[in-house]
This record gives sequence, structure tokens and C-alpha cells, in this order.
Amino acid sequence: MFITTLITGFIISSITVGFILLIKKLFQKHLSAKWQYNLWYLLLVALAIPFIPSRFIPAGNLFNAFTGSQSIEGSPDSINNTTSGNGVTNANWLQDFSVTVTQTNTELLNEIVAGIWIAGAIVFTGLSIHAWLNLKGIKRSISQVENKDILDLFKTSKQQLNISKNILLGVSDEVRSPLTFGLRRTFVILPANFEEWLSKDNIKHIFLHELNHYKYKDIPTNYLMVFFQIIYWFNPLVWIAFKEMRQDREIACDYAVLTSLDDQSYKKYGKTIIHFIDKSPSHKYNKLANQLNGSKKQIKKRIIEIASFKEDSKLLHAKSIGIFLLVGIFVVTQIPLASVMANDNNRYTTFNHEQTNEEDLSAYFQNYDGSFVLYDMQEDAYHIYDKDQSTLRISPDSTYKIYSALFGLEENIITPEQNTIEWDGTEHPYDQWNEDQNLETALNRSVNWYFKQLDQKMGLDSIQSNLNQIHYGNQDVSGGLEQYWLESTLKISPVEQVELLQSLYNKSFDFQEAHIVAVKNGLQMEEKNGATLYGKTGTGNVNGKDINGWFIGFVETETNTYFFATNLQDEDNASGSVATEITLAILNDKQIYDE
Repeated sequence: MFITTLITGFIISSITVGFILLIKKLFQKHLSAKWQYNLWYLLLVALAIPFIPSRFIPAGNLFNAFTGSQSIEGSPDSINNTTSGNGVTNANWLQDFSVTVTQTNTELLNEIVAGIWIAGAIVFTGLSIHAWLNLKGIKRSISQVENKDILDLFKTSKQQLNISKNILLGVSDEVRSPLTFGLRRTFVILPANFEEWLSKDNIKHIFLHELNHYKYKDIPTNYLMVFFQIIYWFNPLVWIAFKEMRQDREIACDYAVLTSLDDQSYKKYGKTIIHFIDKSPSHKYNKLANQLNGSKKQIKKRIIEIASFKEDSKLLHAKSIGIFLLVGIFVVTQIPLASVMANDNNRYTTFNHEQTNEEDLSAYFQNYDGSFVLYDMQEDAYHIYDKDQSTLRISPDSTYKIYSALFGLEENIITPEQNTIEWDGTEHPYDQWNEDQNLETALNRSVNWYFKQLDQKMGLDSIQSNLNQIHYGNQDVSGGLEQYWLESTLKISPVEQVELLQSLYNKSFDFQEAHIVAVKNGLQMEEKNGATLYGKTGTGNVNGKDINGWFIGFVETETNTYFFATNLQDEDNASGSVATEITLAILNDKQIYDE
């Protein structure tokens, strides 16, 4: 979701900027100028984190973002004594009852936020293009330097810094301060008539400064900063950070130059920088270039640093590296945060069965988004339509009632023999809900109030404990007792639905067998030609529209058991009934269960 990405980016960028500024303040005397600047490269890493594809983020290893459900091997024996009523059919077995849930339309908000961000990004992209065009104009105005002594001095400066690339030295009447720019072809540009008011020492200092910008890859860094400034234009802390980064870069560059000079030249170098304030008091800044000049406040700080310059000791260098690594570890810890926020636990990422066959069943689904998962127990093989959708976690809606019933039995709120709950007289939208219910009728008729009463008697802590025990989807009950499983926070994928049904069937959970049998009895739908169908529908109705349809269950034959889960999503017509029709058609064509 776009808003989630922006929020994630805002949080991570703000935390990282704040942490770096704090570290710089606390350890200022223990950081060299070069490493104070290098810290900001870690910010660039942090800014990229929200956009790292989730498949490259090992969230399960770095941070316990979720506990994925695993298919647990157990006894292959089916549960005995499973028939319901006459042992053949539950009358009117396809009863897909649902009630609507009122929710705020977040899509409109998402579109508004996206529109505002796009508008801002376009504005700042336009400003960046303007800066690029300005450099193009400077390029057109460049004249090459013809003075051999100046060219030799430039060549000597390059050799001193071990730079072999061909860098064009030029002059332009469009600039008032020396600058360096150009990715593919690099230019060092001096103001027109510079020889008239710059000494040879001044010129040498300028060359060393500008060439150090090239040596330390500050030109591509400029473009990277501009890119992130467009992406994060809405975060003022990023703007403040980049301003600090540019100033630290100039100071680091000054220190690099001073390191290559004798101590008698320090004052001369400082005067070279001051010289350009007199010549160009109104500083015109281009964010795609590196410039010797800057604002008066920046120049003042640089002069103070130059005046107090001392070569870095080995101890300071070691401390600087240690602090850099500390901040680097902090930045890495932001990766799981991005994973949790971006994925919002809504993807089951640990499914990796050896025998998984992907099938094209699109003809059954027509215009619906959705998936179908079938597990053949005898073959130990999965057959999946739309693997991506099959691992997407969605609200379980009424399919969750299977486990609500099981938890109620385990907590002794109801028993296999005593499981009737009296109707309190509240009128519900379906006549069949307006009477006393037992476990079998409540499952068969999908009676919401029955299971909500079970939930209320259990309480969220007990529910959470049971969900954790069976690894049910994202295990999130923060939506509250009234709604957590009904188009709210609790979500599960079709693959996980099938894995849980297997585990339940094979008695892999530490639940009493009588309780499992009681739930299974309530799930039996019908029997045909030696095959018995068990299942539960679920429909998610939001604001009067059926947006989510489920049908999950299993088919028992004399020789095998097949577990299935079908899910559909649509704007207004995805119901459990439709999911059931699709499922039965697929099972019929696979000769697993005749319609």
C-alpha cells in the first residue's frame, strides 16, 4: 500500500537522521572530518530500505515478524465416528450466511496521499531538471584553459592525488566560484579571468579541492542525494540532513587538501576560500555540482575547522571506524522494521513443499482474483492455481469458526455433549439464527452470535494463546473480540488453510480427539459414491458488498483424503457460495468428488 511505504520511509529516515545527528554531537571529538561525512552515506542506505523488494529481506531471520504455519506430519489415520445425523447428508448444507461490516474507504485516502506525493515529486523533479539544464548552459559557455603553466599545475595536482582520468579544465563567465560536475565527462570549471586575481598557490589549492571531490565520488553522490530528495521531499529532516551532509563534505574535502599541504600553507588555503566570498558574496548554489564557495555561515565553519586543523591520529581513525560501524549496525536494524511495515504480516513466506504443481485453472475463476489449493495426502503433493495469491493472507471470515469451535471445546466452554447456547431474543438478519443453536447447527448455519459468545467467554488472551499454538495465519487479534476474524486484523492464506486442515485431520495439535471429532461432525456436508465432503464457507461483506469468498475443507474417499481451499476477491460478487461452486467444479473435473 502506497501510504504504508511513505510512512515506513518517513519513520526510518527520521529515526536515522536523528540518530546520526545525535552521534555527531555526542562523539564530535572522536570523529575525524572524513568519517563525519561518511556517516551520511549510511543515511543513503537507510533511505533505500523501504524500497528493497520484500523477497530480499530475510525478515524471518532478522526479526520475528511472524510465525509461519508449517505442515506438521502426524498420523495418517482418519478420525473415527465422523458421520453426522444419518451419516449421509446435512440438509441444506450450502448455507452461506454473512453480515456486512462497515469500514472506511481507505482507497480514496490512499489516492489523495499518492496524488499529493506525486505532485510534490513532479515539482522537485522540475527543479532538478532546471539545475541540470543550468549545468548544460555552463557547459556551452566553457572555454578551455590555454595557459601551459596552469595546465601543468592541474596535471601535477592530478598526479599528486593519483587521478588518471581525463578531466576537462575550463573557464566560464557563467560561474563565480570554482565547481566540479559531470558523470560521464567530468569538468573542473574556474571563473573567467581567474588569473587576474588568483595567485598560483590559490589556483593549486582550488585544483586540489575540486579534484578531491572527484576522487571521493562526490559527483555521483550528488545525483543520489537529488534522487532521494525527490522521493523524500515531504520529510524536512531529510532536507536538513542533506544540508549537513554537503557541509560535512566540504569540510572533509578541506581536510583532505590540508593533509597534502605543509603547515605553512594552511592559512593560505583558508584565504583562498575567503577570497571567493569577496568576489561572489551572493552565492548561487547548484545541487548537481560541487562548489568551492558556500553560504557565509558554511564558510565561517569551514574557516574555523581549517584554523584548528590537526592531522588525524591512529587512535582517532580507529575511534571513527568504530563509531561508523555502530551507526551501520543501527541502520541495519531498520531493515526488519521495513519488512514488518511493508508486508504487514500479510504474506505467508515460508511455504516450500517439495512436490508443488502449479496449474492453470483460470477458466474456472473467470473474472475473479483468487486461488485454489489442493493437497493430495496419498501423493504428498500440492496442486495450486495462482501461487502468488495462494500465499496472500486474507480475512478468514466464517471459515475461522472451525477453530473458534475447537478452542471453545478445549476451554470447556462447551463440550461434545453439551454445546447448546440459548438465543437471547435479539433479532438477526436470518431466521435460522433466531433460535437456540448447538455446535452442529451453528457451524452449518454459520451463526455469528454463537461464536462471538464463545469468544467473549474465552477472552482475547486465551484466543491469542490458541492461535499461537496452531500458528493460525498472522495471529493478530488486535481488531478486538467483536470483529478480529471478520474483515479485520486476523488473516490467513489459502495455503495455510490447507496446512491447518491437514494438521487438524492428522491430530497433530495437542487437542482432545473427541473435540476434533465434534468439529468434524459439524463440517460434514454430504456423501456421494463413497466420498464424503466436509467444508466451511466464508463471505466477507464490507459496506454491503461481497468482496471476499472462501470455501475450505476436505474430501474423504476409501483410499485417500484431499484437502482444499478456494478464495475469491472481487469488488461486489465474491461470496462463499461462488467459491463453493468453483471448488466443486474443479473437484468434479479432477474426479475427486462428483457434483
